[in-house]
Amino acid sequence: MRKLTDQEQTRREKLAMLQGMGREPYPARVGRTHQTRQLLAAWRLDQQVVIAGRVRASRLQGGSAFLKLEDETGPLQVFLQKKNLADFSHLIKLIDLGDFLEVGGTTFVTKRGERTVDATSLRWLTKAVRPLPSEWHGLADVETRYRYRELDTLANPVVKDIFLTRSTMLNAVRQFLVEREFVEVETPVLQPIPGGATARPFVTHHQALDLDLYLRVAPELYLKRLIVGGFGRVFEIGRNFRNEGIDRDHNPEFTMMECYAAYTDYEWMLTLTEDLMIELATAIKRKPEITLGQKTFKLKKPFKRIAYREAILHTTKIDIDQAGDDQLRAQGRNIGTDLPDDMSRSKMIDEIFKTHVRSNFIEPTFVIDFPVELSPLAKRKPNDTKYVERFQLLADGTELGNAFSELNDPAEQRQRFEAQERLRQKGDTEAQPIDESYIRSLEYGLPPTSGLGIGIDRLTALLTNQKTLKDVILFPTLKPEQP
Repeated sequence: MRKLTDQEQTRREKLAMLQGMGREPYPARVGRTHQTRQLLAAWRLDQQVVIAGRVRASRLQGGSAFLKLEDETGPLQVFLQKKNLADFSHLIKLIDLGDFLEVGGTTFVTKRGERTVDATSLRWLTKAVRPLPSEWHGLADVETRYRYRELDTLANPVVKDIFLTRSTMLNAVRQFLVEREFVEVETPVLQPIPGGATARPFVTHHQALDLDLYLRVAPELYLKRLIVGGFGRVFEIGRNFRNEGIDRDHNPEFTMMECYAAYTDYEWMLTLTEDLMIELATAIKRKPEITLGQKTFKLKKPFKRIAYREAILHTTKIDIDQAGDDQLRAQGRNIGTDLPDDMSRSKMIDEIFKTHVRSNFIEPTFVIDFPVELSPLAKRKPNDTKYVERFQLLADGTELGNAFSELNDPAEQRQRFEAQERLRQKGDTEAQPIDESYIRSLEYGLPPTSGLGIGIDRLTALLTNQKTLKDVILFPTLKPEQP
């Protein structure tokens, strides 16, 4: 068992003293009449109130004391006097920073003009037996901040604001879609086949059915089945799981918004994405702009566009239309791309793009028209069948969103799945398996449809000017803490 620090031992002794005085340090009921923000907004002198919150500061002055009591809406000063509180001399010695107290009293204003509650009653709601951190000391505490996010938000109000902004953004996304006649739905997280994205899945086992299941890598195929079933526009915001590495842009579990609209194509969805980005930035920033590092970008339609092939050619001088597999591998290696001998053509193209091209896009930009081998669920371009009607929204060097005109020909979808299956047999653990249920659904008829997926974590990082997903995910995935 871990040895207690001197402070922890002292706090436990105070806890025992409270209990010895007949005071319950962990009651079940709270008699609060006002939140701090509510009380301050409608401040009246000589008002009888009961407030509650955590002790964040204390100052003893002979027969009186001042406390800063903080609830979820903010702090308020409390004045304790010996003449108003029985056992004042004992109680004041038992109060520690971090304790939760309920204070009843009368409102007044101090000579310095600070609004305060003059306490006439005091009781503990929670006795904190471990001291709160007072400050952070640079990189040494970064992992502690992520592992114990509750301490991070207590010590750093700016961090708490980031997650409040995330909540505001999620509400704005929902409102934006609902106003455009999208219906929010929920689809399975446990799936018999991991489809809808090129990713390695997590596997689990259902004991009652004696069945291996996969944590979803995307909700896409189920959402499109709902379009088959007569829904016009649907969306889902939920957790996805991909068995991949962890870096500034990736966490094994993350939040996605995916939406699908019948009788539309990727051009329609691109316009919707522009409108969504402008509306979200305005909701967060009060104006349509984003700040990345020290630079501010105004968001206005149309966003910049560039074709996928052109983006690679411009940056690397590699023409993916002209280069065969061996030439592509050689040219990619010449510019420092890791391209093993057994890597498929689609993987090589994707690796060249991710390694050398994507990071160049800082201002929000649409990269459009991807090679068909990179897009097993997207519809081909009518005038150039080597490419599909697909776009990615890139900003700050990362992918924010992915969208395409959905492939709705069941025969061609089977061919695409079979091509993916051949890659799986060659060892590509991220290739998509054949989903017979989805093909069967397409055979009933999927109208022309476009779909969009946006990473909520990455979008939050963009709108709050954060450089890593760990700063916008409350509890990011970490290795177990060492004893």
